[in-house]
Amino acid sequence: METNFRCREGEIDIVARQKDYLVFIEVRTRSSSDFGTPEESITQVKKERLVVSALSYINTHQNLPSLWRIDVVAIEVDDKGKAKRIELIENAIE
Repeated sequence: METNFRCREGEIDIVARQKDYLVFIEVRTRSSSDFGTPEESITQVKKERLVVSALSYINTHQNLPSLWRIDVVAIEVDDKGKAKRIELIENAIE
């Protein structure tokens, strides 16, 4: 549906539909585990901004599914930039 949706509250990487759901997707990539996994890099403040940004999207668009969720795609890459792990975590942020 849309990528890089920006609003005053923040940004959503991907907005998509899956069956009866509107899905907001945050993509996190890490090349090192020195500071944790990609999904661990999402702070409480970022979670709150994602929820507010999702609500902003819902309030500014029409004909959307009534059900929605926020997923995370966690990507770990090696030192050459090749993906070692790609994981979709559904309903990662409530």
